[in-house]
Amino acid sequence: MNDQLDLLIIGAGPIGMACAIEAEKTGLSYVVIEKGVLVNSLFHFPTNMTFFSTSNLLEIGDVPFISHTEKPTRREALEYYRRVWQSWDLKINLYEAVTEVESRGDVYQVTTSKQVYHARHLIVATGFYGKSVQMNVPGESLPKVRHYYEEAHPYIGQRVLVVGAANSACDVALETYLKGAEVAMVIRSSEIYPRVKYWIRPNIENRIKEGSIKAYFNSTIKEIKEKEVVIDTPEGEVTLANDFVLAMTGYQPDYSLLEKVGIQHQDDEYHTPIFNEDTLETNMPRVYLAGVICGGLKTNKLFIENSRVHAEIIVQHILQGKSVPSH
Repeated sequence: MNDQLDLLIIGAGPIGMACAIEAEKTGLSYVVIEKGVLVNSLFHFPTNMTFFSTSNLLEIGDVPFISHTEKPTRREALEYYRRVWQSWDLKINLYEAVTEVESRGDVYQVTTSKQVYHARHLIVATGFYGKSVQMNVPGESLPKVRHYYEEAHPYIGQRVLVVGAANSACDVALETYLKGAEVAMVIRSSEIYPRVKYWIRPNIENRIKEGSIKAYFNSTIKEIKEKEVVIDTPEGEVTLANDFVLAMTGYQPDYSLLEKVGIQHQDDEYHTPIFNEDTLETNMPRVYLAGVICGGLKTNKLFIENSRVHAEIIVQHILQGKSVPSH
């Protein structure tokens, strides 16, 4: 592309799409680029996942989201955001990963796996689901170890060890158990995460209490082998026969992309990216953050419903033509 854009948006999740909608409304020239599929993070959620949010809290662009139940499903969300794309005729290029970003005066040159863009403003709205948190234990690279979970069917009749105690881990443990897997859990803390979905937590706690799912609290994985897993527990080392390890250890932003852009982060426990909280402009002039990536490693701070407003804030700041120093 030789034409200069007003705005290049990196990430075609719900918030990136919301930014595109604001650009459409205000007449800014823009393109959205996405390394994977439309709403790539949602696509990689478990097949049978149910959102904690209600459908109206997931809406963008004044397109109604009607779900069959109070809590929409992953499938309904994928269909909804596809309809949003079509309704607004958004300019989105899929399967296009950023490889290089250069600042050239008042224009950014962004090279992707397919072409080169020139844009005066950038928005990074890549979420945090693209990179899993590693356990850093021997054997983690074995094929039987999965950091992403799709559905229970592959684990029928298998000995499954689920790592974690938050929503994803509890969902996975229950679903695989109900489909006939022999399930155990390894949990660093002394209890199930307190903020697990209210309709899930009693179920998982009761399965643990009755012994249907064996939980090792205050424990960690020491080593993963082809047919076994070694666990460090308060009572000593335990070796379990095992077919699959489902490591629901969480996800984190792609900091390598932020580094390519030149976005710095604070020296805090969450590696919070540096940006102006009023405008969402980063330490790089005319480069903005939008959505859950603003929370850095604190991935439970921002969601679709409380970061939709980022799109309007950023586009209005672009239209004002200001460049407020970040802090």
